[in-house]
Amino acid sequence: MGKNLNDAMKLLEDAQRDVDEEQDKKFVRKDIPGPLQGSGQDMGSILQIVQNLMQGEEDGGDPTCQRIQHVGEQGHIALLGHSLAAYISVLEKERLRRMTTRILSDTTLWLCRLFRYENGSAYYHEDDREGLLKVCRLIIHSRYDDYITEGFNVLTTKQPVIYISAASRPGLGQYLCNQLGLPLSSFCSVPCNTMFGSQHQMDVALLDRLIKDDVDSGKLPLLLVANAGTPGAGHTDKIGRLKELCNQYSMWLHVEGVNLATLVLGYVNSSVLAATKSDSMTLTLGPWLGLPAIPAVTLYRHEDPSLSLAAGLTSSQPVEKLRALPLWLSLQYLGHDGIVERIKHASQLSQRLLGNLKNLNYIRTSEIVSKPKEVTFSGKSLGDLLGNIILSIVEDELSSPVVVFRFTELQVKPGTEQVSYTSQTSAKPDSTNNNQRELYDTFNRWLGEQLAQLVPTSGVDVVELEDEGTCVRFSPLMTAAVLGTKVEDTDHLVECLKAKIPVLNSTLELREEFKNEVYRTAGLTYIEDLSWPGVGVIRYELFGEEHDPNKRQAEVEKISFGLLKKLKELDSDLLFSSGPEFGGEKNCIYIGMVTEDLDMAELVETIATMGREIEENSRLLENMTEVVRRGIQEAEMQLQKASEEKLMEEGVLRQIPLVGSVLNWLSPVQAPLKGRTFSLAAGSVESTETTYATKAQNTGSTPPPTPTIIRTKHRHPGQKLFRRSSKCSEAGSEAGSLAPAEEREKEVQLPVTASDKQEQEVPDEVKLSENSQVDSKEEPDDKSKLTESLDEVEIQDNEQSSAHTEDTEGLR
Repeated sequence: MGKNLNDAMKLLEDAQRDVDEEQDKKFVRKDIPGPLQGSGQDMGSILQIVQNLMQGEEDGGDPTCQRIQHVGEQGHIALLGHSLAAYISVLEKERLRRMTTRILSDTTLWLCRLFRYENGSAYYHEDDREGLLKVCRLIIHSRYDDYITEGFNVLTTKQPVIYISAASRPGLGQYLCNQLGLPLSSFCSVPCNTMFGSQHQMDVALLDRLIKDDVDSGKLPLLLVANAGTPGAGHTDKIGRLKELCNQYSMWLHVEGVNLATLVLGYVNSSVLAATKSDSMTLTLGPWLGLPAIPAVTLYRHEDPSLSLAAGLTSSQPVEKLRALPLWLSLQYLGHDGIVERIKHASQLSQRLLGNLKNLNYIRTSEIVSKPKEVTFSGKSLGDLLGNIILSIVEDELSSPVVVFRFTELQVKPGTEQVSYTSQTSAKPDSTNNNQRELYDTFNRWLGEQLAQLVPTSGVDVVELEDEGTCVRFSPLMTAAVLGTKVEDTDHLVECLKAKIPVLNSTLELREEFKNEVYRTAGLTYIEDLSWPGVGVIRYELFGEEHDPNKRQAEVEKISFGLLKKLKELDSDLLFSSGPEFGGEKNCIYIGMVTEDLDMAELVETIATMGREIEENSRLLENMTEVVRRGIQEAEMQLQKASEEKLMEEGVLRQIPLVGSVLNWLSPVQAPLKGRTFSLAAGSVESTETTYATKAQNTGSTPPPTPTIIRTKHRHPGQKLFRRSSKCSEAGSEAGSLAPAEEREKEVQLPVTASDKQEQEVPDEVKLSENSQVDSKEEPDDKSKLTESLDEVEIQDNEQSSAHTEDTEGLR
């Protein structure tokens, strides 16, 4: 029996636990971790916990927006390397040393041959900035002889300077200075080109002047960080010219960027190929090859192993060398041909997309040659100037594996020459240009989000560029191997882009019309919000005067909520929302993207009419509630007064049941029949003497209400609201256009104050004359109270009538 009781209790506890888990499922993130079990758990339970953490915690997100990395067999090989590293670390020291040395030397040799980096060493690290940090320490050790003994004191004699392009990833210079203990004055941001070449490339002439100024002021140029593929647009600096400048001032040249992956291909851009002559470069092989948990690699050249050891680029600990084990296994699995095929596939995807984008109107790509604004001949010969211009144009025309495009207003026909976005907008006024750019940034942000949702395997994202603004970026070298992007995905991306361009154009063209329609409509206010990707934002204004600001605010919120709810229930494909979660206007209706067949007048009129209807119904309900409450109080007072009058006229003896019947038989009282009727329109309780005299219910002299008429256009089958009829449908319905006006245009009458239909349905015996229609769904409590009170009045009147009838019959 005890065993069965324990089993039953266990079942109850399990059932309760399941209920609690279902209730708290959406609060998984806020769960408090439980205590560590003393007896431990088996492997199956632990793996189940891990599985729940991996799958259950992200159930709240949108599954279409989550990009899951494609982990193939090569990914399992990389993950296996981490487990093998833990097993190998327990080997005896000598065998471990021989094995780690073999793994490290093989991996370094393969990488140097793949990326054409001769006589290089490799440092493997988890953070992709750590390799550059170790290189900086190596340079400091090599340029300052007494740094090992004196430390930072030797840096005061000649302050080191690190030059980084303004197009590099943000925060890199601050990170290096903080980790090295250098002041922020040691970091120099080099501006990009403003006249010739790409606006994402470092200005070499300006860099030369900056270095000369620092040398003249007693500073030591230490390091230059160049980009072979900027983080934003994927453009490559003129690394060949930068290398010459570094040799001139004895500086260290470090190169990083996604375009370094193309070094494994047979044909390489000359600017990227110059990176093989740099002093160091950082490779991020994990996203390039689709390998999870693979460390980044920094290849460098230096002849002094002791300084490399002091800087932390090499380690005497064999366990540290096991970081290369996952990469060692993955490179052997893929082979040389497999690695080249992956990089080549990513490059072909970018070229295919770029070729399709060039044939689209309203689309600008980042591969645009900036037109020179001005030509200056001072200080240079004509041959040098022409050589620089030709070199800039040739280098810029070479394509980048990163494709950045943007939706713009100016239409460019296929086959014509494109100009830069900044040169197009430079001739406009500053205020108009700023508002227009902000609006286009908003639309491009919406476009990038839509494309990412429609084609998640493409890996497109939104990037903010300083000159161009908000753009959509496609970087297959960083995403294709991870997401498994195919050629069909890029074609699908182009088709989705073609479908979105007309929507963007229509919304831009109709924004001004929407604004004018709102200004012409009473009760609506236009809200200028350039950060909203849609046709516009409006707010409904109250017609009534409410002096209390709190009540007015509450009323506006109530009407706005009801209006938004009704708009969402309409048979329309428009997006109505309350705006963004953060930073949006309160109590507003945000309308999303629209198409060219939108009937703007009908849309604005419908919103205004619905708002007035909700406001009138709300005020009618409030007034009706007050009228019913006062009517009930007045009815109770009149009933009490009638009882007192009856007591005074008939006396106390007539109120006694048995005695009253005898007295009524002997001396009947000729009391008139008195009833009560409650008029909702007048808000008063009236006598029913006229009703009994005329044998008809009195409707009073209240004039009939004026109905509100809303004209609704005749819609074809399947046609949504707020849409104009297409030309095809108009031609096909030519016979229907000759039909009577009653069929082409319907008039829907919405009663506002009275309903004759309800008066016809009420029988004559009921002593209630309703001159106003009450919505039973909106106020069931007030109507029920009114009905109960009127029933009490009628019951008492009927009792008096029945008592008088009995007395009369007895007397007869």
